[in-house]
Amino acid sequence: MATLLVIEDEPALARHMARYLRQYDHVVEVANDGPSGLEAARRLQPDLAIVDFQLPGLDGLTLIRELNRDPLRIRTVMVSGHANVAVAVQAMKAGSSDLLTKPVPLRSLKQAVDRALEEPLQPPGEPPRSTAMAHAILGHSRPLSGLREQVSALARQEPGDGSAVPPILFCGETGSGKLHAARAAHATGPRAAEPWVEIDCLALHQGLDAEIAAGAPGGGTVFLKDVGDLDESGQVSLLHMLERRQFRLPRGGVEPLRARIMAATRHDLDALVRQGRFKAELLYRLQGCAVRVPPLRACTDDLALLARHFVALHTGRYRLPAMQLSPAAEAALMMHSWPGNLRELGNVIERAVMICPGGRVDASHLLLPTDPAPSSFGALSELSDCLRTDEMDRAGLVRALEEHRWDLHLTARMLQIEPDQLQRRMDRHGLYGPT
Repeated sequence: MATLLVIEDEPALARHMARYLRQYDHVVEVANDGPSGLEAARRLQPDLAIVDFQLPGLDGLTLIRELNRDPLRIRTVMVSGHANVAVAVQAMKAGSSDLLTKPVPLRSLKQAVDRALEEPLQPPGEPPRSTAMAHAILGHSRPLSGLREQVSALARQEPGDGSAVPPILFCGETGSGKLHAARAAHATGPRAAEPWVEIDCLALHQGLDAEIAAGAPGGGTVFLKDVGDLDESGQVSLLHMLERRQFRLPRGGVEPLRARIMAATRHDLDALVRQGRFKAELLYRLQGCAVRVPPLRACTDDLALLARHFVALHTGRYRLPAMQLSPAAEAALMMHSWPGNLRELGNVIERAVMICPGGRVDASHLLLPTDPAPSSFGALSELSDCLRTDEMDRAGLVRALEEHRWDLHLTARMLQIEPDQLQRRMDRHGLYGPT
């Protein structure tokens, strides 16, 4: 149980979040503007404050800075209706441990609160001690041990003379854990206390230079997801940054690039170069420190360990009793080919934990396909969607609905299906409301 303070200028939303968090035995108080929130924090000394970005009287960033100062030293999570890279960086610099985007899914709210409460309070400017552990690379097999050693060595490569820091390129199949490996490099390196900024190269709303300028003008790590999908303009911009160690400002002029660039790709970049779809000069710049993230099928010695990790992770997230994998379940996991890699394993275990009626996850709860494995991740995604909607049994639906107090929209969002799909599943199982 913890004492929480929700500082939100929308009274209905504040009450909604408070009511939900009280289900988990937290003591929750609400304030609807910055000054009253600060006064309540001084009076309550809460374990955590959930702070809106835009507050009357005292804006959210200023309030978070006040809450993080001595003598208060209160953990904070920021909520914003206009979250973007710039807001995320501002929130992190102010001291927030997380940023949630409105409308706030209750599941995400709970996860953010749980993560923040687990982090020990640190002196200002220091990263949470749990950060490196949260992003540790698990496993004892030769492929994962080698990956861990390589990532650790590259993370420490920071020239002391102020010269350019080489980029790191993470290559591997879809779902293999490239983002997790990059987070491990950031968390174990000398930049762990600085911003971590993710940029999706498939969804650039503005130029790459503008994203860098907004997100990491002063340092930290910039992670470029799907760098192989950058268009020609983006490739030119990235090559310019890496060659000259500077980026262009939206209104003219340039700034030194102080952030370290990390990138990930599921593509064979050499093949893209031969096809004329990727610049050879950019590939040469990126692949100086290339890391190959192994597929899950190459790490079968660690499969049971990783599965047990996901069981512990998801039972904690859903506040379920401890569960164990039965020998039959572990055997079934070993027989599967895992075309979707770690991401598929995590999804399978999450679903199994949700539908398991007791403390023992058996093979029947895994809902693994009996047909030959899909030949592509696209087929796997279709299969995963099918399993989530057509094979989620009654117990899993009831558990998901109860977690969200039978709110169809919130439950559907958590299950990643449409509300009408959820309603059809409920009708099929005769679920019309709490009993």
